[in-house]
Formats: sequence, C-alpha cells, structure tokens
Amino acid sequence: MTTQEQTHFGDQTVPLAEKQGLVDEVFHSVARRYDLMNDLMSGGLHRAWKDALVTAVNPPHKSDRPFALLDLAGGTGDIAFRTIEAGGPNTRVTVCDINAEMLAVGRERAAERGVDDVVTFEQGNAEELPYADKSFDCVTIAFGIRNVPRIQKALGEAHRVLRHGGRFLCLEFSSVDVPGLDKIYDLYSQYVIPNVGRAVTGDREAYAYLVESIRKFPKPKVFASMIEEAGFRRVSFTSMTGGVVAMHSGWKL
Repeated sequence: MTTQEQTHFGDQTVPLAEKQGLVDEVFHSVARRYDLMNDLMSGGLHRAWKDALVTAVNPPHKSDRPFALLDLAGGTGDIAFRTIEAGGPNTRVTVCDINAEMLAVGRERAAERGVDDVVTFEQGNAEELPYADKSFDCVTIAFGIRNVPRIQKALGEAHRVLRHGGRFLCLEFSSVDVPGLDKIYDLYSQYVIPNVGRAVTGDREAYAYLVESIRKFPKPKVFASMIEEAGFRRVSFTSMTGGVVAMHSGWKL
C-alpha cells in the first residue's frame, strides 16, 4: 500500500494531492472580497507593501523598451495595475492564477481601468506554467506562494520562464521579529482576523485557514534557501513592518 504524501492546510494535515482543491475553495469564497480580505489581514498595510514590490520590479518608465512581467497568483490584478501605472508604454503584464473567480474579478477591474489591452489574465498552475523558457523579464508573487502545494516546483518554474538577468520577487507574510509586537500580532491574527472575517463576510473558516497558512510558512532564511535551490542567485530578503512581511528577491544569472 502506497502512503500518500502529506502537507498542511491551515492547522490540518491533508494529502498533498488534495490541498490545491481546498485552497481553491477558500479563494472561490473570498474572490469578490479579496481587497477587503487583504485589508483585514494587514490592517491596510498591504497597499504600501505592494507599492514597495512594484518599486523593486522597476519597470522602465522613461523609455520604449519592452518589459514583460508575469504576476503569479495575482488574479484580481493589484500588482498588475500598479506595474502598468509605473511602467512605460511597452510594459505588459500577464497575470496567471489557478482560480477562475479571482481572474474574473481581475478582468472586470482591468476593463474598468481601460488597461485590458496591456494586462492579460490567464488560468494556470504555478507548478506547471504554460509559458516558454525565458519569456519574462520579471516574475512576481504577492501573498500567494504559501498557498502553493509544491512550493519548490513553483520556484523552479519561475526560474525557467525568466530571461537571463531577470528577477524573481515575492511578498509573503513572515515572522514578526520585534519583541512585544510578536505577541500582539499573534493574538490579532489568531483571534481578531477570523472573527472580523466572519462578521464582515460571513466566512470565518477562510480567514482561519489564511492565518494558519502564515504560521506554517517557512521562516525567511529557510525560504531564501529554497529560492537558491531553485537556481536563483544574489538571493536576499527584506523584513518589513517589524517582520510582519518579507520581500524576497532572486536573480536568474
């Protein structure tokens, strides 16, 4: 009898093959309230963190040089729209997300903003990207990597589709490293976020999963080692807001 490989889903242990479906259900539930979800999870700070990510992406904004960004798990378009606004006329963004409901929200938002000609929304799995080798100048993922069942496969795929000299950037919730703040944040995330999520959206379990997924995610140094293992060089990370979030960076050299 073959033993199924196990992984975590919040505070549960589940077969690895089942995790993606469970995660899909969470984001199906919150797709139309995703911005609100992020505000609840971060106290509104996710907007500043995403702006910092786009600053690191640094799309060429004073030239006509083509620039292609692949944003993974960014279905509602937050990173895409910020990048288009910051970039020049030949900046293009492909948003790849496994969740159809999230992508539908992103397409609607792109049409409302009049940028649906420069932002493309495509359904795909970060573990098996439907793109050719060396297709993109930059790959980003913001608050999505911890929901990928096979993180190492996704990192390898990000490396594969990057051009030489391209950069991988990842924003993810991390480990608070300020004494005192760590206990406050722990209480806030464990008790306040799920209950506020229930009060505002009627879905406590989705928020409880998201909090637990943060707790289970590798510590910054461990995750940096995983990025290096995928082939990236000059790997680094920057803690933000006392370690609530970390921005990870790696280059394909």
